[in-house]
Amino acid sequence: MAYVPGAALLAALVVGCSAGTGTDGSAADSRPGGPTASPAAPAGKYRTLPDPCRSVTHSTLKDLLPGVAELPEDQQEKAYAGTASVTYDTDRRVGCTWKAEAPDSSRSLSLDFERVVSYDTSVSDDDRADEVYGKKEAAAHLPSSASDSPSDSPSDSPSDSPSGSAPSDEETDGETDGKSGDAATEDLQPRVLDNLGDAAFLDDLLIQAGSTAQHRTVSVVFRTSNVIVTVQYTEQPALSTEIPDSKELQEKAQALARKLVDKFSE
Repeated sequence: MAYVPGAALLAALVVGCSAGTGTDGSAADSRPGGPTASPAAPAGKYRTLPDPCRSVTHSTLKDLLPGVAELPEDQQEKAYAGTASVTYDTDRRVGCTWKAEAPDSSRSLSLDFERVVSYDTSVSDDDRADEVYGKKEAAAHLPSSASDSPSDSPSDSPSDSPSGSAPSDEETDGETDGKSGDAATEDLQPRVLDNLGDAAFLDDLLIQAGSTAQHRTVSVVFRTSNVIVTVQYTEQPALSTEIPDSKELQEKAQALARKLVDKFSE
C-alpha cells in the first residue's frame, strides 16, 4: 500500500491536539497548584461625598449661629450659604465653614468630610478608614478614662450650673455650688461617644488667645463606613471675663453630628 505523508501528518496533529486539550479547552488552568487570582477587598459604601455647605438646614444654622438672625436679609442668605473649603479632589474631601458675630459672642462652625479609599487590594476601604479614624482619636489625647463606658448614675448637679469650663480666679478661691470641679465636669470631659456612626469621639478645648480673650472649640469626629466627618463648633464671648459654656456647645455639636449620620444613611 502506498505511503501518504500528508495523511500521517494530519493524524499526528489531531492526536496531539486531543491529548493537550481538556473537555473545556482549558487544561492548563485546571492543573492542581496553578496560580489563582485573589479577590479584591470590598470597596467602601460611599463613592461620592455630599455638599457640606448644603448639609445643614437654615433652622439648624440659625440655632448654632444666633448672630445671623440679626443681619439684614440679603446678608443672612450669604451667611447661611457658608464658605466651601478649597480642596484638590472633591470626590475625596470637602468642607464648609460658617461664622456669625452677635453682641455677646462670635460663633463659627466648620464641617469636613473625608472619603477614604484603600489602594491595597488586601485592605478594604472601611478598614483603611478605621485606621485613619484611629489616628485622629489618638491625636486628640483623650483622657485614659475616655474609653470606659460612661457612668449610668445620673448627675446631681443642677442643669444651669456652669460645667466643662475652666474655673476663674474667683471660683478657685472657694466652692462652686458645694461641688468639686471634677464632679461638675465628669460627663463633659473629652471622650469616646456611643451610638454615633461606626465610631466617634468628642474633644473640648478652651484656648486663651492673646492676653485675655478665650474661646472654646468642641470637635465631634465620627466614622461611617469609609467616610470620616469632623464637626467643629467654636464660641468666643465678647467679654474676656466670660467663659463659653461647654455643655451647650457639646450638646449642639453632637446633635448636628447625629443629623449628619442620618443624612449619610439616606
